[in-house]
Amino acid sequence: MVGFWFPYWWLIIPAILLGFYAQSKVRSTYREYSRYTTRSGWTGAELAAEILRRHGLERVPVERTQGQLTDHYDPRNQVLKLSQGVYDSKSVAALGIAAHESGHAIQHSKSYVPLALRNTVYPVASFGSNLGPILVIVGFLFGTADFLITAGIVLFAFAVLFSLITLPVEFNASNRAMRILDETGVMTSSELAGARKVLSAAALTYIASALASVLTLLRLILLSRR
Repeated sequence: MVGFWFPYWWLIIPAILLGFYAQSKVRSTYREYSRYTTRSGWTGAELAAEILRRHGLERVPVERTQGQLTDHYDPRNQVLKLSQGVYDSKSVAALGIAAHESGHAIQHSKSYVPLALRNTVYPVASFGSNLGPILVIVGFLFGTADFLITAGIVLFAFAVLFSLITLPVEFNASNRAMRILDETGVMTSSELAGARKVLSAAALTYIASALASVLTLLRLILLSRR
């Protein structure tokens, strides 16, 4: 709440509004296309395993993970994890998400440069996203601690870089997914259109996150000049 009353708090309002809209869009689109079962009858887990097999990635296991929309590829352990609503589901949404996460595994196997760069930046970005703003606020309160403000801005800049690199990584994974779904023939044209809507809605959340990080960095820079 202290940070809210600092100057320039209004800068992040567009990102907050877009973030709320993106989350709402993801949930509603996922819910809608989770009701439609594909004609192929494949489950998300079966499709992911088949995609990995076709790309010579049989060593990558497909596992269940807790929660909803918690699907992800773990590059450290080389494991593809699908939420319960995707792993066993035969829905349009499930197959779209499973193909998208498989796309990340393919990126990793091909040493896709943006993904490799994102994995390299992640440790500093994770640290900087939490500590950066705190250092700026502390330096701002003390008034003479300019080095803290500079350090905070530099650290948070890594978080911004991470969010920006995430965009091509996610867009590329979705493009790979749609191409794979089309080539494998596991979806009809109308089902492909539904899967595209699910992945497009998910992409909007990454855009909102990137916008939020950029505007927050701008706010920290403006604060440092006061």
